[in-house]
This record gives sequence, structure tokens and C-alpha cells, in this order.
Amino acid sequence: MIKVNLLESVTDRARTAAVVEERVTNPRARSWLLLFSVVVLMALGMGFDYVSANMAHRRAAAELERQQQIAAQMAAINKEQAELEKKIKDTQARIDAIKKLRAAQQGPVALLSSLNERLPALPEFRLESVEQKAGDLYIEGHSPNEDAVSRFGRSLEFSSGLFTNVSIETEKRDMEVNLADYDLKNGPLDFSIKPETMRFKIKCRFTPAPAAAPQQTAGAQPAANQVAQK
Repeated sequence: MIKVNLLESVTDRARTAAVVEERVTNPRARSWLLLFSVVVLMALGMGFDYVSANMAHRRAAAELERQQQIAAQMAAINKEQAELEKKIKDTQARIDAIKKLRAAQQGPVALLSSLNERLPALPEFRLESVEQKAGDLYIEGHSPNEDAVSRFGRSLEFSSGLFTNVSIETEKRDMEVNLADYDLKNGPLDFSIKPETMRFKIKCRFTPAPAAAPQQTAGAQPAANQVAQK
């Protein structure tokens, strides 16, 4: 049969409680307990701060990497845009150069076309030189007769302002005969009769007028091969 001494058990409990109460009520023990609590709280705070700072650092690093990727993409886009703008400028410069070249070519072409439209329909009527200086136009050529030169001058003068200040100088000259070009089937050549040609010089001013339609004279025909420009 087990016997339990309840008196001793109660006495031990009372002693233990007294010891604990003494230690708790002891100022030195209370200081150590307070210090331990503060250390624990500080450790917990530092741990929480470390974890928070580490997470914030990771988020900042991820955001920085994302911003760097966006900056790299923007730099590539800006580079492509700059190259595209350069190509557009180069293309526009070429277009402007072509326009200027066409505009520069349009003047001589319009001049020769206007002259060809007013040439008399005579195979012997030819222009030898067409030269433009300081706004004045100088035309030289030869004609089989003076009447053809007069008709050509009138067609220039009555051109709705295309040709103005028309002045004509004519001179008769002996025509050079090339015997190699003479056909004996036409009969013997009479050297007592010297063929003559009418040399002429015309001075006028040419004012291009793209909007105005050129006048077609009655005795004119296309004769592009009759103009020889210096």
C-alpha cells in the first residue's frame, strides 16, 4: 500500500512559491527579466526590419531591372525612329533635286518646242543656233528666201507675250555647193548662176508661260531636227 505524505507535498509547494515570489519581487531579478524582454523585443524588431528591408530591396531591384529593360526598348525605338527620319530626309532631298532638275530642263524644252511650232514648213529653213543670255534670246539660221524669215518673225511676235521685242537682221549670202552631193540626173550644173541663201539673226525676249497654250501658225510643222543649239 502506497502512502502519500500530503503535508510534505503542500510544504514543498509553499516553499517553491515562496522562492518564485522572492525572485520576482527581487529588484535585481526584475531588472534582468526586463532586460531580457527588451533584448527579445529588439531582436524581433531587428529581424522584422531585416526581412522588410530585404523584401523592399528585392522589389526595388526588380523594378530597376524592369525600368532598365523599358529604357533599352525606348533607346532601340528612338534609334529606329532616327534612322527612319534620316531616310525620309534623304528621300525628300532626292525628290527636291529631281524637281529642281525637271524645272531646269523644262525651260529649254519649252523654248525649243515653241520655236519648232513656229518654223515655216520649208526643208531649207533651218536654225543653226539658239542661245539665251541675260534674258535675251538670240536665234541664227538660214532660209531660202526673205519671206519665210518674215513669216517666222511674225509668228514669234504674235505669240501672246511668249516672245517679245522681236528684231530681225537678214543678209544674203552665196550658198556653197558640194559637187559630191549633186546628182547628174538633174542635168548639167550652171556655174554662172550662184545659189543664194538668206542668213538671219533674230533677237527677242522669251517669257515662259506654262498656263498659256502656244499658238499654232498656219505654215508650221514639227521640225525638231531643224534646231541645232550651241
